[in-house]
Amino acid sequence: MGQPIIEVRNVTMAYGRLKAVDNVSFDIEANEFFALLGPSGCGKTTLLRIIAGFVSPTSGQVFIDGQDMGRIPPNRRPVNMVFQSYAVFPHMSVEKNVAYGLQVTGTPAAEAARRVGDALERVGLSDLRTRMPDQLSGGQRQRVALARALVKQPKVLLLDEPLSALDAKLREQMQMELSHLQADIGVTFIIVTHDQDEALSMADRIAVMNNGAVDQIAEPWVLYESPANRFVADFIGKVNLIDGEVSGARGGRVTVATAALGKVSIPHDGPASGRVALAVRPEKIRISTSKPGDRDAIATTGTIADWAYYGDSSHLTVETGDGHRLGVIIQNDTRTTIDAMDIGDAVHLSWSASDTLVLDR
Repeated sequence: MGQPIIEVRNVTMAYGRLKAVDNVSFDIEANEFFALLGPSGCGKTTLLRIIAGFVSPTSGQVFIDGQDMGRIPPNRRPVNMVFQSYAVFPHMSVEKNVAYGLQVTGTPAAEAARRVGDALERVGLSDLRTRMPDQLSGGQRQRVALARALVKQPKVLLLDEPLSALDAKLREQMQMELSHLQADIGVTFIIVTHDQDEALSMADRIAVMNNGAVDQIAEPWVLYESPANRFVADFIGKVNLIDGEVSGARGGRVTVATAALGKVSIPHDGPASGRVALAVRPEKIRISTSKPGDRDAIATTGTIADWAYYGDSSHLTVETGDGHRLGVIIQNDTRTTIDAMDIGDAVHLSWSASDTLVLDR
């Protein structure tokens, strides 16, 4: 691993007593697709704007390619930004939109024409170069914005919720296109999004932000399978969280007393004490009309309270005797005895203790 392309060091952005970004530090490698993920108001867009130079942090430093950006204005940083609104000029053709930044900086005409042609080809718009923005679809306007950013040959491309204005099907298509584009051109991408599926499907690594701080940075599968705390587990995908209290620990396992499940023994590395949450993903839970035969499984009973059909899968909510609700996801192509189930039916739930996480934060 060489020197990171982006180094964020102890960056804080305070507005009076409110800290929009709170002492954040991380590195981003060259050619990495990196996501800043979190709910509205968590500080992710503010942090992106600090990297871009649009906002100066209250304290801390940002280095790009080894250079301190503290005194470098936005137009002199080796980055370019694609905004949520695309900001495509409505009175200019596709080609002129993409060429605009090069004209402003005085790039020779022949060089500009070559770079515009390359950028349009990369985003699949070569055949639409003469069209006006009002003749383009939402996805095509997004590609114009991308080409305009890429034509300046930045070392880092910053994307602020770039797909949020698109409908669901087009958004999914553009996620794949962005991922392939980033891999092809080898430019570092940093995307801000509140959409977990968007981040999981595109990013090499994801920083999950909460209340101005970074709770965890990891590869998508690590965030999903091994979240660092309750917030990350709840924000990344669907999860069942069961409150409990540690009553003992021995031999790489902890015993947790819960109202919903009684006392359960869970494999757990590291310390755990006091109040905790047990986390289990809904697709890990087995559902049946008969009592499970696996004595080592965690098991409970309940009544089906809700059932939603999603084509390839169904999402069920089962209410246990103490009023706790557990989500269960089943794949519809593997449905067997559950075809006979309906809302109000009594069922058995079970899952492996090894599929259960103990979260103490």
